[in-house]
Amino acid sequence: MDDKNILQHLLDLEKQAAALVDEAQAEADRRMSEGEKKYRIRCDEFYTRELEALEKSYAENNTAVKESYQKQLEEYRESLKTQAANPANSACSVNPVYRADQKAFNALAEKYLIGTGSLSREN
Repeated sequence: MDDKNILQHLLDLEKQAAALVDEAQAEADRRMSEGEKKYRIRCDEFYTRELEALEKSYAENNTAVKESYQKQLEEYRESLKTQAANPANSACSVNPVYRADQKAFNALAEKYLIGTGSLSREN
């Protein structure tokens, strides 16, 4: 009879150990879940802050680029108006290199496009 009691006692201890292991696993799963939730919340907050900062920076840079573009466009338009009002001061009459380039371009265009060059239909 002692053997039966000993075996029963050992089985009871094994059940208690299994229950203890199950409780420990449940506690570990709960802690892991809580830790993961906290980590996700921290990551979401971090990414939200970073996204807001990047969006703000983008908006500021975009505004600056648009303002610069508008300024350059207005300057260009004013220079065109000035050249149209006074053609003697245009880039063609002031810059001799530009005039030489223009003459060379016109000669090549006449040679190849009008028909005296190697790309014409006559050759």
